[in-house]
Amino acid sequence: MLLERLQINPETVLVIREADLLTREERLADADEVEIRPVISGGAPRGKGGGPAKCRRCGEPAKVEVARANAAFCADCFLRYVRNQVTKAIEEQKMFSPSDKLLVCVSGGKDSLALWDMLLDMGYDATGYHIVLWTGEEYANESRVMCERFAERRAAQLVVTDLKADEGFTIEQIAREGRRTPCSVCGLTKRYLTNYAATHDGYDVLVTGHNLDDEAATLLGNALHWQTEYIARQMPVLPSTNDRLARKVKPLYRVSERETAAYTILRGIDYIVEECPLVAGNTALRYKDALNLLEARSPGTKQQFFFGYLDKAAHLFEGADRVELRACIECGQSTTGEVCAYCRAKKQLRTPRVPRGRRTAAVASLDREERLEAVGEDILPDEPGVEPGLEPVHDMPSVSGMSGTASESVGTATHTAREDGPL
Repeated sequence: MLLERLQINPETVLVIREADLLTREERLADADEVEIRPVISGGAPRGKGGGPAKCRRCGEPAKVEVARANAAFCADCFLRYVRNQVTKAIEEQKMFSPSDKLLVCVSGGKDSLALWDMLLDMGYDATGYHIVLWTGEEYANESRVMCERFAERRAAQLVVTDLKADEGFTIEQIAREGRRTPCSVCGLTKRYLTNYAATHDGYDVLVTGHNLDDEAATLLGNALHWQTEYIARQMPVLPSTNDRLARKVKPLYRVSERETAAYTILRGIDYIVEECPLVAGNTALRYKDALNLLEARSPGTKQQFFFGYLDKAAHLFEGADRVELRACIECGQSTTGEVCAYCRAKKQLRTPRVPRGRRTAAVASLDREERLEAVGEDILPDEPGVEPGLEPVHDMPSVSGMSGTASESVGTATHTAREDGPL
C-alpha cells in the first residue's frame, strides 16, 4: 500500500529496511524507516491467497520475488538461483573454461560487481578493469572507490585506467563542447579501452555485465530501427576473429537488473546507486521503460523476447555483420578504414570547432564508417536514434508508439517463461 500511495511501480524498486529486503506482504510499523531503491526493472509475484510469500525451494519466508519464474526465494536460495543462472549461461554458451584468464569490466554499479563476485566465488581467474570516465567528478570518484573497496574486500586484482590522466580527455569535456553525444563517445571509449586492455595484457576473455534488461532493450531498439548489422552481433558470446579483437561474453544475460540489485544487497556489496549525470535523454532508457510496462502486466516478457530471438531468429541475421577489418594506422587496433573511430574522436578534440547544421550534428554521433566499424568491434549503439533536441535522420526514424499486437503475444510468452524452472 505504501508504494501504491506513493504512485511507485513496485516492479522497478526494492524496499529495504535495515539492510533487509521486504516483500510486498510485509507490514510496516509507523516508526519504521525504509529505503525505496530504484533498480529500473523487475517483477514480483504476490503470495498465494494474499499471505506471506514462501521460498519456492525450501518453504522458508521469502525475501526476493521473481515474477518471471513465478517464484519467491529466501536469501540463501535466491543467491543460489542467481548463481545457477550465471553457471547455466557460462556452460550452455561455452563462454570460458577454468583455465582462462578473465578481464571483468567493472563500473562500480550493481551488475558488474555482482558478476565479479560470482566469478570469484566460482574459482575463476577474474581481474577487474575499471575506467575512470570523468562523466562528473563526484560520480567518477565514487565509482572508483566502489571498485577499489570491493577489490580490497575480496583480495582481487583491479586494473584502473584514468581517462583524464592516461588519455588526455574526459567524457564530461566532450559533452560540454557539444561535438558528440556523451553516450556515443562514452560507449566508443569503453569498448576501445577494454578491448585494448584484454588483448594487450594477455587476457583470454573480456567479460561484461550486460543483464537481461540491457539485452532486451538493445534488441528492441535495433529491431525498431531494423539495424540488422547490430542485431546479428547481439549474442551472449562474440568470438575473437583476429589477435586485435578480444573474445567477449555476457554471463548475466539470463539475470534481470532487479535480480542483480537484490543479489548485491543480500551479499552486502556496496555499489553506486546514482545514475551517470550525463545519461539524461539516452534512448535505451526509454526502451527499458516500454519493456517495464509490458513486464509489469505480463511477467516474463523480456525473457521471452530475448531468449526467443536467440533460439528462433538469431540465425536469420547471420552474415549481416560481415565487414573487412584492418589495422588502424595510428594505434594498430581493428577498424574498417585507415584510422579507427577512437583515434578520430581524440583528434577531433585537438581541432577548432566548426559550426554545423542540425542534420550534420545528428549524424556526427555515429557516421557510416563508425557504424561499419561498430559491427566489427561489437559496438552496439548506446543511442540508436538521435541526439536529444535534434530532428531524426531519415535512416534512423524516431519511434512514436507501439503496435497493439505486441501485448497480444505477451500472454503466450508469459506462460512459456513461467514453465522454465529457475533451479
